[in-house]
Amino acid sequence: MAASPHTPHLADPDKNPSFTRGVFQGEIREDLVFPFPEPSAEDREALTQILDAFRAWAADTLDPAQLDHDGRFPDAVRQGMAELGLMGLNIPEAYGGFGASAMVFNRVFGEIGSHDAALAVYFGAHQSIGIKGITLFGTEAQKQQWLPRCASGELIGAFCLTEAGSGSDAQAMRTTAVPTADGTAYTLNGTKIWISNAGYAGVFTVFAKVPVTVDGKEKQRVTAFIVDAASAGISLGKIEEKMGIKASDTRTVTFENVRVPAENLLGEVGGGFKIALEILNSGRLGLSAGSSRGTREMFRHAIEYARQREQFGRPIASFEMIQRKIAVAAADCYAADAGWMLCAGMVDRGGVDFSLETAACKIYASELAFRSASEAMQIAGGIGYSKEYPYERALRDARINMIFEGTNEILRALIALMGLQQPGEELKAVGKAFKDPLHSIGAISSYLTGRVKRTLVKPEFTKVHELLADEADLVADNIHGLALAVERALIEHGKAIIERQFLQERMANAAIDIYLSTAVLSRVTAALRAHGPEGAAADLDAARLFIPMAMRRTRRAIRALERNADELMRKVAQRALDTGDLTVPTPTDVA
Repeated sequence: MAASPHTPHLADPDKNPSFTRGVFQGEIREDLVFPFPEPSAEDREALTQILDAFRAWAADTLDPAQLDHDGRFPDAVRQGMAELGLMGLNIPEAYGGFGASAMVFNRVFGEIGSHDAALAVYFGAHQSIGIKGITLFGTEAQKQQWLPRCASGELIGAFCLTEAGSGSDAQAMRTTAVPTADGTAYTLNGTKIWISNAGYAGVFTVFAKVPVTVDGKEKQRVTAFIVDAASAGISLGKIEEKMGIKASDTRTVTFENVRVPAENLLGEVGGGFKIALEILNSGRLGLSAGSSRGTREMFRHAIEYARQREQFGRPIASFEMIQRKIAVAAADCYAADAGWMLCAGMVDRGGVDFSLETAACKIYASELAFRSASEAMQIAGGIGYSKEYPYERALRDARINMIFEGTNEILRALIALMGLQQPGEELKAVGKAFKDPLHSIGAISSYLTGRVKRTLVKPEFTKVHELLADEADLVADNIHGLALAVERALIEHGKAIIERQFLQERMANAAIDIYLSTAVLSRVTAALRAHGPEGAAADLDAARLFIPMAMRRTRRAIRALERNADELMRKVAQRALDTGDLTVPTPTDVA
């Protein structure tokens, strides 16, 4: 079952469109999000076989509480994952893998995560990021050399990007790879931290700076390499003692004069940053699916408890405060699933820029998983705080997802700044045109006409089921409002918008809720057309609960782009930073 051919998408949004980029311009690019992607018959059959086999194996083999206690995987767990064929799930068939589509791979990722979060990290660090660079950017010789052994589980992959002084800022990395005098190899030196699967890895994807000459001056360019973990000069630190996902092996990896053959260069010299971005784009979708399934699993326990636990002569499930928690989590989980599935459809289609959508899915689902683990614990009450039950472990395990593969703060900045690119370029071009208006009447006229149209004409959904007309109108209203607010913000702040993260966060939050709401519209439309209003009643209820909630958040975010307390917020934060204390002494403090 071969996956769709990979299509690079980062460079040219005009040729590779993006739904969320369009939202920043007040456009609804419906062809990208309708119809909602459905697994093919082949994918359904594959999913049935894979999920049934995994569940049977997990029931006999996995003990998440014991794994958490021991902080490691027994050999039987790792061997079992390999024997099930899961370690090659999204490696192409030509190299010994299963060749799963993004839809299948991420659904399986979610299933693994619902059983044990640490095992999902082991699985994802191997395929989603560890060897993904070889699959996407490797030469035929590199794929033949490495992928068959990775598919069988003989070799486990790990992704080496983060350093002590270089997390989300990859340009600050200090690891170097210097060509040898004869050009046959590179000498790799540096230390990478927080490397998942480090202790199991047989192959690393490593990012390092390579010296290059540009216009007669030496520059350092981030470059990717495939590194054999058995190479001389590689050493591992101790296993990190983490808050959660304890069974996953996380360590420091140090490279001291490691010889890397020139044929292990991945992509081009200087192309490492784009390679890292694209690998992480892929990995974020797995985190989204895992977070969503984890939410569902935790609430399965909470719902069961709420049905049985009685207070004041009746089950606590009958109390509205408990029902509110369950209903909101249900609607949010429905939306998170719609988001990652819609994005997986974009990946499988090929030729679509899905980078902002994967970021939106990861942010939303990771925050949902942590919030929902907390709410499930609250429903469970005192027992939720006990290690005898799964709630506290779920809360600890879920927390890392907001940090993994780009912190949610960095991803919000990414969504905003990438979304602002095209509106910003338009305004910049018009600014130049006004400096020479006699020779630029066409450009000025085109901009003014477009601005009038954007101001007066609201975009519309044309492919949404008629039963969702009110919800679709809410989303369209907010797309219109966001585009106008973005333009006003660009006019007011110009290039300084790059430093206005209060504004960026609001823009990103609005864009995330718009994407998730659109995914819900698409999913429910498909359900209504397939099953009718009665058969899709649960879908319709989810949409009618989620979309108004999301659009209220969006309206608040858009309003706050102009009316806010940002200056006061800076002032209060700066006072705390200057004093090192959060706020002023209380009257009870004693000097």
